[in-house]
Amino acid sequence: MRYSVSLGAIHQPAEIAELATLAEDSGWDGIFLEDYIIYQGQVGTPTFDPWVTLAAMAVATTKIRLGTLVTPLPRRRPWKLAAEAIALDHLSNGRLILGVGAGDVNDPSFGSAGEPTDARTLAALLDEGIHLLAAFLAGESVTFAGEHFSVTDLKLTPASLQKPRIPIWIGGNWLVPAVRRRAVTWDGTCVYRGTPGGADEGPMTPDDVREICVAVEAKRGSVAGCDICIGGGQRDPDWKKERDHIRAVAAAGATWWQDWLGPVDLDTMREAIRRGPIRID
Repeated sequence: MRYSVSLGAIHQPAEIAELATLAEDSGWDGIFLEDYIIYQGQVGTPTFDPWVTLAAMAVATTKIRLGTLVTPLPRRRPWKLAAEAIALDHLSNGRLILGVGAGDVNDPSFGSAGEPTDARTLAALLDEGIHLLAAFLAGESVTFAGEHFSVTDLKLTPASLQKPRIPIWIGGNWLVPAVRRRAVTWDGTCVYRGTPGGADEGPMTPDDVREICVAVEAKRGSVAGCDICIGGGQRDPDWKKERDHIRAVAAAGATWWQDWLGPVDLDTMREAIRRGPIRID
């Protein structure tokens, strides 16, 4: 089991880079940023670009994995995102993990900027975008004609440092069939259970993890090479209870456990990161 911490880019890039260094020194295996224009739709909350911030984090660290959980791919041009990810992969010496999802239909940075907000269009943009993104990251020459994107003989050079490409993790609600389909196709999952704030919301269980493993094996023949990242909530104050849950999902097949830090002040973030992960080994 590997352990990561995720947070929003709500502090200055240099300050987040300091947190990344602290995470590396405190035994975390990964540190990931949420990708927002307006953090969680909370107008007035300071929000810095996560990709510029990740560059600062990459320069400040040497071994911890970095990435986004998750980037709303429908608001990005796949070739532009691929170019940024490739540059960051080289800058970090092959430590980038790229989480992608459809985005929140209620995110004001979508509707206010004239971006699509209906779930069907976002899903279609995501599916086409992942296909293109993966090809660009691998250094392929891409020709594609879809409902939303059209590309003719475009190749990015160089390709990502990691081979065959930067790992792509899929986020979203595991209860949605389209999310399940994507999750078993690509390199990892960082899914959650239920609609955030809805009656069906709840933590991912060991049974959910086993279900992911069965679905991945049915699709790909093996779960080897597919990361399953579980957690993503604030740490339970009962650390024994938390450790028991981590142990249970690890036994079911999870490969990453993630703590989430909400929009708190810098000193509180430092304290939470300095305490390190709740390890089961």
